[in-house]
Amino acid sequence: MEKQSRRGLLKSAAKAAVAVTGGAVLSQGAAAQTTVAPQKKNYPPKTQADKIPTTPTKAPLFSSAVSFGNLLFLAGVGAHFKGTIEEHTKHVLDELEKNLINAGSSMDKVLKVNVYLNDLKDYAAMNSVYATGKWGDIPPVRTTVAPAGGIPGDSLVEIDLIAHL
Repeated sequence: MEKQSRRGLLKSAAKAAVAVTGGAVLSQGAAAQTTVAPQKKNYPPKTQADKIPTTPTKAPLFSSAVSFGNLLFLAGVGAHFKGTIEEHTKHVLDELEKNLINAGSSMDKVLKVNVYLNDLKDYAAMNSVYATGKWGDIPPVRTTVAPAGGIPGDSLVEIDLIAHL
């Protein structure tokens, strides 16, 4: 096997860094680098029913989906209707999938999920529906907690996530 030159190693390392960060570009000549700053982008809901409530004098409190570079952050989605934990979990996963598609991503591109349960006793039942999610071959990492005081809006479950575009 042939030894790689120092310059070749540096070029390989720079190319690998570009592939990972998606932001740095190595020029053909010298080892000068130009960094392209990622842009923050908002993905508003498509329908009026999905919009975040606002008052006439105030801006929304949060965005439902924002990307930065190739990462997409979705705000927590709950189920604000009477129902079982299974019905709430299915509704939340369906809504998250709609939001991902709206932003140009999908369930199989989800990297990190946070699940908030109103009652930790619902863990097994939530898991039975969560397991049917369209996560692809490698499921995302996940944290599940039951916050003291419950979840706002009387939802039995709320889920937020991070995905890539």
